Amino acid sequence: MEEHLRKEADAIIAASLKAVMPDEAVQRALKEFKPGKGKVILLAAGKAAWQMAKAAVDFLGHIDGGIVITKYQHVKGEIPGIQCYEAGHPVPDENSFAATQHALESVSGLTIEDTVLFLLSGGGSALFEKPLISGEELQDITRRLLACGADITEMNTIRKRLSAVKGGRFAKECEPAHVFSIILSDILGDPLDMIASGPAYPDSTTCAQAEVIVSKYGLKISPKAESLLDIETPKQLDNVTTRVTGSVKELCTAADKKCREMGYSTVLLTDQLSCEAREAGSFLASILKTYAGSGKRLAFIAGGEPIVRLTGKGLGGRNQELALAAAPGISGLKGACVFSFGSDGTDGPTDAAGGYVDYTTMKALQAKNVDVHQVLRENDAYHALRAVGGLIMTGPTGTNVNDVAVALLDP
Repeated sequence: MEEHLRKEADAIIAASLKAVMPDEAVQRALKEFKPGKGKVILLAAGKAAWQMAKAAVDFLGHIDGGIVITKYQHVKGEIPGIQCYEAGHPVPDENSFAATQHALESVSGLTIEDTVLFLLSGGGSALFEKPLISGEELQDITRRLLACGADITEMNTIRKRLSAVKGGRFAKECEPAHVFSIILSDILGDPLDMIASGPAYPDSTTCAQAEVIVSKYGLKISPKAESLLDIETPKQLDNVTTRVTGSVKELCTAADKKCREMGYSTVLLTDQLSCEAREAGSFLASILKTYAGSGKRLAFIAGGEPIVRLTGKGLGGRNQELALAAAPGISGLKGACVFSFGSDGTDGPTDAAGGYVDYTTMKALQAKNVDVHQVLRENDAYHALRAVGGLIMTGPTGTNVNDVAVALLDP
């Protein structure tokens, strides 16, 4: 590993994450918060839920009760007046269902004078869930959609109709209380009805679209699930105010700024990356090869949420797979590196945020008899990168605004 390049990558990662922490963004949105004369109940769901709730309580000073539902190992301590629960992601589990039931009980019986402060971030689709089918079938459908490469919009179109809280249904549960919703976006283009499957936003998808997705991926579902796909979700909500704060655009801007501060000329390729991760990695490597003879310090930035199509049974995530796929293309290209990381600090079902490779990585892997192409077929990027010190480890960050990949050339 080229130590100088790795230090530069780590500095860019740290600066990017610092810029998209939700604290300031949540408090900025709360300046518009005008609760009624009754109770204020806080509910935060998603991978950034704890951080968002902490920021809100610090700003408001007092609430009348609240619940946080977040991913395992994402609760960082007690918050006054708040019950914190950890649950399964990306597949919901029994703790997801139990915590959501507690949340529904907390908003039951509210009046028109009461207000629900709803703090939502990515991951909420799995963490905030009360299924209308068996938990086992919902888990199976989620796993199969993940395995066949369905994108987040397709997944949420299905999950909304199988849930008592998604697709605007949670807002209906809160009636007649008003819901003030602050959203940290993890979906490209910020479609409000898709972030965490839109529990408090009118649903724009249709039953017909859900049926197309089932057909497209050949999903076999129970008669009960089939019947639920034919029931439309709420298309209008009169008790909700929504504010979006934070997105992948801010993450890309922060990475771009830090690269420029370090003396790189930057190119923002996209903040809408949504192709297969290994193709994105190969593409970034090809860009570095094109500019290898320029003599310039260059940084190419691509934000978004690439997908992984499971072909094996290894361990990894989309950012690790993207980085590893770039390694063959930049092998021996002095001064080249590619790294990619998830802003939430967890990439797939691993403890790593992402992966880093440079022009020395392939040689190091070959010395350990690691076949990169076989590793990618097995979706086992985690173990390959760990063997050569290529994992990016940040721990849970407290935010969640998609991913960013950076390709550096420092000749």
